[in-house]
Amino acid sequence: MRHKLFGAKGLVCCIALVAGIAVGIFNSNMVLVQAENYLNKGMMPTYVFPKNEAGQTYGSEIDANCPENAPDLIAAVGVDGTLGYVKSTDLNGPLPKTPEEAIAITKKNLADIERKIPLYAVDGKTVVGSFNIGKGQLKEK
Repeated sequence: MRHKLFGAKGLVCCIALVAGIAVGIFNSNMVLVQAENYLNKGMMPTYVFPKNEAGQTYGSEIDANCPENAPDLIAAVGVDGTLGYVKSTDLNGPLPKTPEEAIAITKKNLADIERKIPLYAVDGKTVVGSFNIGKGQLKEK
């Protein structure tokens, strides 16, 4: 007596199982490809910072996905614990245009032992304290 290995229902179930596995693998690969493109090609959505009355953006620099998208006023804690904002231009200075310029700016900034910059209220005008920038360390290869 011969047993049927697969009946019609068994065959349909096997096809459905194989199709489900194939679709699952395809979808998971698509998600990985999309995530890789998202992370590697700067496709991260840009956070929209609020603006003060003067039109300056303000908030945490953590929300910026690149230096060019950083707010004009960056949230900071002053030397005495006061919460406020530092101007991006005071904190970072202009962005370098070449690697050589970046190295020169970094060396100049490291030569400064310590510097203080104003800490502002959200209006970007009222000084509420000061923010201390300490000396960093440069390691060259």
